[in-house]
Amino acid sequence: MARFQRKGVTKILFVETIADAGYMPTSVELTGGTDYSRQIAAVDGFSLENQMIETPDMASTFVSKISGDDSAADSSITFYEDLTLDDIESDLAKGTTGFIVICRKGMNPASPGMDVFPVAVSSNSAAITLDNEAAKIVVAFAITDRPLFNAAIPAAGGG
Repeated sequence: MARFQRKGVTKILFVETIADAGYMPTSVELTGGTDYSRQIAAVDGFSLENQMIETPDMASTFVSKISGDDSAADSSITFYEDLTLDDIESDLAKGTTGFIVICRKGMNPASPGMDVFPVAVSSNSAAITLDNEAAKIVVAFAITDRPLFNAAIPAAGGG
């Protein structure tokens, strides 16, 4: 098994529109997206969580469980703030809708590991601190529908 480090490999993009109802982007849609990978300081969430249902019965003192509803984890991306540009503030303003595309294994055509999250920006706030660190902006996202997981990166010119 070839192990790898996400830094330098994983790409995170914001794509405004994806035509496919199942959220599978075309190569043209991916190319038209904004690659924010170099501006990202931290990523939180962007996963599904399951709300287990307890199913006790009279025959046992053990409380078994079954799978319940799925929901999205609270999700956010922390970006480095630019001293002169306001791309993050304007492009990802509160209310903006689109798709966060996480290419976990890079952007090589046909490689697996592409996750697509339909999102709405729920907040965009500067992180103000006196600590000795780079200025940052935290953008929180509401995941609005079931994401597409582990899709293959589309070939150039293909869907």
